[in-house]
Amino acid sequence: MGLFLTLMGYIGYFTVVSSKDIIKSPYNPRLDSMADRVERGKILDRNGNVLAKTDLTEDGSEYRYYPYGDIFAHVVGYSVQGKSGLESTANFELLTSNAFILEKLKKEFQDQKNIGDHVVTTLDVDLQTAAYHALGDNKGAVVVMEPSTGKILTMVSKPSFDPNSVIENWDWLNSDADSILLNRATQGLYAPGSTFKIVTALEYMREHPEDYSAYTYECAGEITYEDTTIPCAGHNVHGAEDLSSSFANSCNASFCNIGMGLNIAGYRNTAKDLLIGSKLPGDFVKAKSSFALEKNDSMADRMMTAMGQGETQVSPYQMALITASIANGGYLMRPYLIDLVTNYKGSIVSETTPEKYADLMTLAEASQLKAYMTDVVNYGTASVLSGQSYTAAGKTGTAEYSMESSDQTHSWFVGFTNIDNPELVISVIVEESNGGLRAVDVAKEVFDSYYY
Repeated sequence: MGLFLTLMGYIGYFTVVSSKDIIKSPYNPRLDSMADRVERGKILDRNGNVLAKTDLTEDGSEYRYYPYGDIFAHVVGYSVQGKSGLESTANFELLTSNAFILEKLKKEFQDQKNIGDHVVTTLDVDLQTAAYHALGDNKGAVVVMEPSTGKILTMVSKPSFDPNSVIENWDWLNSDADSILLNRATQGLYAPGSTFKIVTALEYMREHPEDYSAYTYECAGEITYEDTTIPCAGHNVHGAEDLSSSFANSCNASFCNIGMGLNIAGYRNTAKDLLIGSKLPGDFVKAKSSFALEKNDSMADRMMTAMGQGETQVSPYQMALITASIANGGYLMRPYLIDLVTNYKGSIVSETTPEKYADLMTLAEASQLKAYMTDVVNYGTASVLSGQSYTAAGKTGTAEYSMESSDQTHSWFVGFTNIDNPELVISVIVEESNGGLRAVDVAKEVFDSYYY
């Protein structure tokens, strides 16, 4: 009797709770059979621009067409040779028709396909295009979010590919040395560089709640402990600094000094609060970031971690979420890519309602970090964003990716616009920038495209 009740309970749970996820799984062969009766619906941006649609060849066979080519390749994805991106996560919706019931029955009797529902995304063609072109020929990624709602407006990854020719190029795409199919925005893992000083500063504030503003350090252009010497960028001598100027100047020596005195257990907990090492929200494939510092690690490891080097790794998407929580005053809205699902005539089938995901920090902590990030723009390493028609706050970063040369670096920037009422959050990484294209310049091009 007990086994019978357990079985019935599981069947009930499966039917009520889990069945939708099982049905929607891209691995469920039932979905492929739906394509025999339903013409795959469109994927649209938030302004109604078509990102993917089903067309017919001259002989009447269906094919999937992507009007913007490789600009949306990773986030919209493809629907041949398997599925990726929104073509995968929204597969069930695209192959479900919510047309008027009599119309559906008529087409069934006439052996005609019904038209699948359309997926209206949060993506913005103009912002996506601006980010795509701002990266130029560089490898990297850009994520733009609306912090107040969690809407993802842009998700660019380079190098990219043309989803219209996936079948023809499949062997090359699978063997490409640059991992061209990888969505670097969500699946790429990198040393965070000085953007991680956000985490280090927050931990220092938590350990010194009454006197963190009294912190002082005399920067001589480098710091040495035992046999480890870490220079500031360009061996710049910053002189006397407090926590704010250390952050604005991105002073490695000062943050290494801070890192040596931090409580490792507390540091790990702060990283965890910011979702580092946790499963991230969002209905798409994501890599898991990591905080790689243990209590028995050396002082050199502590110094490297505090300034954003070492073994800690994050994705651009991860850093966008942290930045969005700062912009929001400490809380993160649940990020999402699908705004509406409509039938092919435009009637709403379902709609995503913005909702709070979690508190990542307190309002006071977020306000102080926002002030530090504002100083980065006002007189620090992101001053290229000052004096614009919009206000901005942010944090730059440079992450070494080679053990052989400190000149081989990735460039980072995270930040947001309209400080008093944040509108856009951005996270940018430019791989192998090596002193060339800076991530903050990419961010400026994206911001300028929005405000000018």
